Amino acid sequence: MTVGLNKELESNTGFIRTSDVLSEHFAGAAARRLDQQHGNEELLYGLDLLGLAGPFSRVTPWELEDEHGVQRINASGYAATPFGEMPPVLTDFLQEFLTKNRAMSLPQQSSGPWRAALQTNLVRLLARELPSHADSQVFFCSSGTEAIEGALKFAKAWRPKAKFQISFSSGYHGKTLGSLSLTPNPEYQDVFRPLVPGALTSPYGDLGALTSLIRRVGPDNVVCVVVEPIQGEGGVNIPPPGFLSGLGELCRRYGIVVIADEIQTGLGRTGHWFESAAQGLDADIVTLAKPLGGGMTAVGATIVRHTIYKKMLGGLSSKRHSNTFGGGAMAMAVGLKSLEYLMENDLPARSLRLGAEGLARLKTIQAQHPRLLEDVRGQGMLLAMQFKPMLGLPLPDVLKELVFEATAILALRELHISGVMGNLSLSSKRTVRLTPALDMPEDVFKTMMNRVADFAARNPAARNILTNTPPAMTAKLAQFAASKPKKRTPSDG
Repeated sequence: MTVGLNKELESNTGFIRTSDVLSEHFAGAAARRLDQQHGNEELLYGLDLLGLAGPFSRVTPWELEDEHGVQRINASGYAATPFGEMPPVLTDFLQEFLTKNRAMSLPQQSSGPWRAALQTNLVRLLARELPSHADSQVFFCSSGTEAIEGALKFAKAWRPKAKFQISFSSGYHGKTLGSLSLTPNPEYQDVFRPLVPGALTSPYGDLGALTSLIRRVGPDNVVCVVVEPIQGEGGVNIPPPGFLSGLGELCRRYGIVVIADEIQTGLGRTGHWFESAAQGLDADIVTLAKPLGGGMTAVGATIVRHTIYKKMLGGLSSKRHSNTFGGGAMAMAVGLKSLEYLMENDLPARSLRLGAEGLARLKTIQAQHPRLLEDVRGQGMLLAMQFKPMLGLPLPDVLKELVFEATAILALRELHISGVMGNLSLSSKRTVRLTPALDMPEDVFKTMMNRVADFAARNPAARNILTNTPPAMTAKLAQFAASKPKKRTPSDG
């Protein structure tokens, strides 16, 4: 450890001990400095300039506090904390698991009761919505992007002679190479080209355009169509009625595999168990991740029709795709308990009801402050605010995109000051998302919405987001942005 960097640490070995972290002896500024030094320095430096870097500590599952004791309601986490931070339903269960479990931790070449139980429950839950999946099979991994990678391989094995995969504008499927190839964002893609060949993009929500694209390249040449039933990173874009059901009919006609990316929308976030099914799509493959881990561990799942699964992992080819930690006992146990908690409390229905109240409140705030908010969108506990640009002057494209991005970043800071933690949406640069816990108490949820209203009252026009930022901070942020140029993706806001 650098001499003098953290003199409070009692260890003289140069290494930080677990007891230092558990006792919070090592925390605050010291943790922030070392995180920047040895981790993602640029990201953490930018967040530090804005006062958003933390570290934060749990007060309740739904509220966090910073090193100065300031408490905020947490609506961030990108939908990966469905029950908030360290929810008792999972922490209590994990203590029981660690005391009583005797099952093998990583049953890679054997059956495992936790994996078998979670597989069974996921298939039965999906088949309840889509009976055609009654005999489907599950492949477990450790993240959403891995779930997509697996889905792409299953689809390719089913249609090995086809060469094109289709995704949609403003979509997001992950940042590993296959999923990145289907995430049409130059900021994420360009430095890594050439990507996986055959990735095509169609306008989201436009069934006619998709039909034309498939006919142009030839239906037999299309491996799969990958779609988010509601786009998260794209700014909570909800497709027009009939788009998903029409997509399913189109692909079924030609034998094209449909992959529903339910990583953010699935298991209750939008008010339905599976948003794609609620919109009339019977996908061949469904990917899940975020809520399965309950905010406590990493779980990804790819649910695949039986015939497609067997085509890739049949017979002596059953090891053609594998994952070292996928299906581990602790991850499966947490996933099983998370699913159980979602079902026993009918959290999808609660999300639908409470989210509708939140969206209605956002629409009222928008009506009161039309110079601040251009649009508000939402479904269940997936809510979005799209801001007017904080500078209304005509600007060249590169500067315009920078202003769009800065608008949301500074709006995120202003929300933070108002006591609410939100999420950026970099494929829709002027948009901030709110993804509160599905079981957030109603009084906390209403307080959160009141704080959003307070934020809007303090920033009645988008330009106030800039004028309320201290000039010294604005100067440092501008200097940081200028010193780290990047190609910015054209954005609809």
